[in-house]
Amino acid sequence: MEFTSLQDLIRSIPSVRVVCVGDVMVDRFVYGEVTRMSAEAPIPVLAWRRELVMLGAAGNVARNVSALGGQVALVGVIGSDIEGREALRLVGGDGRIEGALVTDTARPTTLKTRFVSGTHQLLRVDIEDTGPVSADTSARLARAVRDVAPGAGVIILSDYGKGVVTDEVIAACRNSGLPVLVDSKARSFMRYGPVDVIKPNASELAHASGLPTGTDAEVEAALARALELCEARSILVTRAAQGMSLAVRGQPVRHFPGSPREVFDVSGAGDTAIAALGTGLAAGRPLDDAIALALLASGVAVGKVGTATVSPDELVEATLAAHMAVAEAKVATGARMVEEIARWRARGLRIGFTNGCFDILHRGHVAYLAQARSWCDRLIVGVNSDRSVRALKGEGRPVNDLESRALVLAGLASVDLVAPFDEDTPLELIRAARPDVLVKGADYAESDVVGGDLVRGWGGEIRLAPLVEGYSTTAAIRRIAGEGEQ
Repeated sequence: MEFTSLQDLIRSIPSVRVVCVGDVMVDRFVYGEVTRMSAEAPIPVLAWRRELVMLGAAGNVARNVSALGGQVALVGVIGSDIEGREALRLVGGDGRIEGALVTDTARPTTLKTRFVSGTHQLLRVDIEDTGPVSADTSARLARAVRDVAPGAGVIILSDYGKGVVTDEVIAACRNSGLPVLVDSKARSFMRYGPVDVIKPNASELAHASGLPTGTDAEVEAALARALELCEARSILVTRAAQGMSLAVRGQPVRHFPGSPREVFDVSGAGDTAIAALGTGLAAGRPLDDAIALALLASGVAVGKVGTATVSPDELVEATLAAHMAVAEAKVATGARMVEEIARWRARGLRIGFTNGCFDILHRGHVAYLAQARSWCDRLIVGVNSDRSVRALKGEGRPVNDLESRALVLAGLASVDLVAPFDEDTPLELIRAARPDVLVKGADYAESDVVGGDLVRGWGGEIRLAPLVEGYSTTAAIRRIAGEGEQ
C-alpha cells in the first residue's frame, strides 16, 4: 500500500464501527526463565517472572480493531466465573470496545494459559466447553447481534469451534444487511451460507478442500474446490510469508505477495489479518486496499510475541521501512530507539549497547562489534555526531560525516540499530536504552566505562571486548597522510 493511501485510510478509521461475533476467550501468558530440570520428572522448571492477561479469539479481533483506532462491538459468551469477570474487566478497560457479552452459567469462560520461556512456548493449558451453546443462549446471542449491528460497516464472525457460532447466530449476521467476513476453523464452509469473505489459512483451506496448498497452483485448485463446496462469494487464504491469495466467484485467483518479516510468534496473526481486513472494508475501501492493510498489519504482528495488536504508528513505520534500504531503516532517533527496544523486550530479547566515533571503519571495528553482538540478542551502536567527534578528536575530524558513518555501521549484520548522539558522552542515550549489557573495548577499565554505574544499578553487566592489534582510525589517517606526501 502506498504511504499516502495508508495515511488517508488511517485518518478514516476513527469513524469506523465493526461488529465482532464469535468465541471469546481469555488468554493468559505466564513468562519465566528455564535454568534447570525438575528432580521429580524429566521436565523443565519455569521460574515465574510475570503474567499478562488479554482477550483472545473474537476478543483478540476486537482488540485489533480497537488498536487500529476503530470502534467495535463484541458479541460472545462468557461463564459466571472468575475468567468471565476478567473478560468483562478487559472489555470495560478499552474505551473503543462495546461489550455485548452473554453470560451462560452452565459453561466456563474459555481460558488458554501459555507458559513461555524467552520466546518459546513450553506448554498450553486449556479450560473450555466445545459443545454447542443452549437454545436460550443462542437466541440471546442472535438478539445481541441485531442490537449492535445498526451503524456498523461490517460484521466479523470468528468461529473457533467452541459452540458459540450457531446457525441462528450466522443467520442474524447475514440478515443484518452488512458485509459478513468469516474466520473459520471448521472443516466445512457450507454452514455459513452466502457470506462475503471466508478467510482460512493455508492449512484450514487444505482441510476444507481436501487438496494440498503448498504452491500457487495448488492453492488455486484448492480455492476453486472450496468455492464449489460452499456458497461464499469469495475466499481469501492467508499463506504466511507467501502472502495471501483471493478467489472471487467467476474471476481468476489473484495472489498478493507478502513482505519478508522476522517471525517471532504467529499466535493471533489471523485475528490481526481479519481485523484489518474488516476495518478497511468498513472504512469504505475496495477489497484490494483492505487486503493490503491486512497483509501489512499481520506482517507487523508476527514480529511480536503473544496475541499481539498493531497500532497505526507501527503500520506507518512498516510502510516507510519497506521503501528504505535495510541500512537506512536501522538508523534511528533516540525516541524510535526506545520504541524498538520496548518491542524487543516484549519478545524477551537481551539488549546490548556500545558506542564510538567509528570514523574510518576497519577490521578491528568489525571484530569488536561482532564480539559485542555475541553477548546479546540485539546490539545498539551509539555513534557520535560530527560536532561531538570534533570535540573529542580535534579539527579535521571526522573524516567521514555522520550520515556516512551511521550507514556503514548499519550495513553490518552484527548491528541491529544505530543511534546518533550529539553530547560528548552517550550517557543520556544509555539511560534511555537501559541495556542489559554495556560493551566497551578492553583498553578501558570497567570503572572508566561511561554509564557503567547506571547499567549495574538496574542489574545489567559490563563487558570488555578484546581489540585487534595494529588497527585504529588514527593509524589509518596517519598512513593516508604519509602516502599523500610521497
